[in-house]
Amino acid sequence: MTDPAQSVPTLTLEEKAGLTSGLNFWFTKPVSRVGIPSIMLTDGPHGIRKQTEGGDHLGLTDSVPATCFPPAVAMGCSFDPELLEQVGVALGVEARAAQVSVLLGPGINIKRSPLCGRNFEYLSEDPLLSGALGAALVLGIQSQGVGASLKHFAANNQETDRMRVSADIDPRPLREIYLRGFQRVVEDAQPWTVMCSYNRINGVYSSQNRWLLTDILRGEWGFGGLVVSDWGAVSDRVAALAAGLDLEMPSTGGRTDQEIVDAVKAGSLDESVVDVAAGRVVDLVGKSVVDPDAVFDADEHHALARRVAAECVVLLKNDGVLPLAADTNVAVIGELARTPRYQGAGSSRINPTRLDNALDEIRALASVDVAFAPGYLDDGTTNDELRAAATDAARASEVAVVFVGVPAALESEGFDRTDLELPSEQTELLDAVVAANPNTVVVLSNGGVVRVSGFADRVPAIIEGWLLGQAGGGAIADVLFGVADPAGRLAETIPARLEDTPSYTDFPGEHGHVRYGEGLFVGYRGVDARGTDVSFPFGHGLSYTTFDYSDISVTADDDVVVTLTVTNTGERSGSDVVQVYLGVPDSSVTRAPRELKGFAKVRLDAGESRQVAVPVRRADLAYWDTRVDTWVVEGGVYRVEIGASSRDIRATCTVDIDGDEVSIPLTLESSIGEILANPAAAEVLSKIFATADGAAPALDPAVLEMAASMPLERVLSFGNFGIGLEEVQQQLDVVNGKSK
Repeated sequence: MTDPAQSVPTLTLEEKAGLTSGLNFWFTKPVSRVGIPSIMLTDGPHGIRKQTEGGDHLGLTDSVPATCFPPAVAMGCSFDPELLEQVGVALGVEARAAQVSVLLGPGINIKRSPLCGRNFEYLSEDPLLSGALGAALVLGIQSQGVGASLKHFAANNQETDRMRVSADIDPRPLREIYLRGFQRVVEDAQPWTVMCSYNRINGVYSSQNRWLLTDILRGEWGFGGLVVSDWGAVSDRVAALAAGLDLEMPSTGGRTDQEIVDAVKAGSLDESVVDVAAGRVVDLVGKSVVDPDAVFDADEHHALARRVAAECVVLLKNDGVLPLAADTNVAVIGELARTPRYQGAGSSRINPTRLDNALDEIRALASVDVAFAPGYLDDGTTNDELRAAATDAARASEVAVVFVGVPAALESEGFDRTDLELPSEQTELLDAVVAANPNTVVVLSNGGVVRVSGFADRVPAIIEGWLLGQAGGGAIADVLFGVADPAGRLAETIPARLEDTPSYTDFPGEHGHVRYGEGLFVGYRGVDARGTDVSFPFGHGLSYTTFDYSDISVTADDDVVVTLTVTNTGERSGSDVVQVYLGVPDSSVTRAPRELKGFAKVRLDAGESRQVAVPVRRADLAYWDTRVDTWVVEGGVYRVEIGASSRDIRATCTVDIDGDEVSIPLTLESSIGEILANPAAAEVLSKIFATADGAAPALDPAVLEMAASMPLERVLSFGNFGIGLEEVQQQLDVVNGKSK
């Protein structure tokens, strides 16, 4: 085959325009006469969804069997980039075996609201965690010669009106929360493609937002790959191409290709723009590894899926009932134990190579018979007979393990949830079981958080099982019996009430707009700032052993490094996640009390100690300074908190950080306080206010405090100071020149 890159200059305008849109639903267009083949892009983030025939974006038709790894809602709770890179490698291997060139994932959008219907596809409410884990997945996938597609860029945080809604976001939260994770993945892993989102950002569609796709993505972050649209996200193809969108998917039957050709011929679009986009498509095709003999080991990948799922399970509560002994008289209750809900609905739906269920796996690990009562039917309904059988089984057992969760019909791409509630049939069943046997373990199956405040104080143990993929049943059994230590930590807050979530009053918006009124205070940042009670905080998760932190030190050179010794003080091996939060108590700008800036997962045998170093990048200390439109590290004393969650801080220390110099030009609109903060400008001000004999007046501190926020021009308008405004600005310009 001819090198495709050498063929670009020989392409006709029509061929170049055609290259920048799809051949059909999943394939790019070939140009056979110059040796440019067609390649396949396909879903999904946690498995390969290669459809057998035709194509539909919502996953309604069959796809070839592939390993269904835990969705992102679970993998985010692993806090383990190394593990996610292993998953990425496996996804890359399976993509090659399926002749797929680009896998459409990972999705790293922030979980702004727990109601977002697609939260099961996203990693966290925190941008640092999302970015670090997303980069690991991309590196793993692309190590196999398969491209990743980082999505959905950007601010795709709800499904309601998702193809039109404008996410109206102020500059600081946009940069610090909603773009920061994308920036980390792009800079650390250079994904082959980035997928633009459906929505608008501050009124402009992502697909035709030059500021987003070109100025930031390419100009600031150095992205060198291809920008592809989400399927059907393009409103104006010509505007999108000019903004930096390289590939429209899926095919429009040539209609929008002709729009490109017509625009070039009319002179409203420069042909060089088409050349660049077509060149990027050709570059992507050239990167793709075609290996018709590639295969994967389904058993090996299933075992990996089981190990990964166990690392993602979060033990929310345990009053000593877990882990279970093999000879414990257990009653398993709930149809979800037998008919698992293991992934979300929509474009990420995988056809698994096999499927474990928790009931079979529990029975395989138990040394005695395990009773089972469904309690409710697969469609969620129940009746007196089912409830009575469940309570009888619970009453006859030492421990009742009750599986409850959100039905698949209530969680999907395409719509948002309206509440955080478990079905009433399940909560009523749970009440009856607890009354019959207080020694009850609750196992949750859900793609988004659910309210647990109605029963959390009445049961001794709660396992957050999320959606765990095809091997999740085995992972749950492993955790219940202590074969695996529950190693997950919450990547999102579990609120006590929906009304307590920071976005509650501004979700999902109205009349085509959603105002991100909570600003920076998303998730734990918001509830911690307000001191709001939560059921379980960000970062929380229990182990079957205990850990101690000692010998803590903090150094700050360029980056900050937190060093400590972690000791497993229990009698079992287990995993801990050391979390490092930073805050700036005396900051000059609005900040959350603490923000996750580093973490490390540590696996230790009983009694083992290990020194752990957690680096914090200097860039992650910066805030977005709207005065100069750039990242700024504020100088001063930073509070460093080392903890097991945002609410479980084990040690606190401080570190002095040298700040970046920020030169803000002084004008007549500058406040008196801003001018007094600059010694040279303060001298100018002193001369302006000088008395007749040339001596500077002794200003009352109270007067200065009152005037500190007043613009200089307004102050000068109060009296005759013998100097014109133009001359004052000239003197300030001199000061500005000295400050550069």
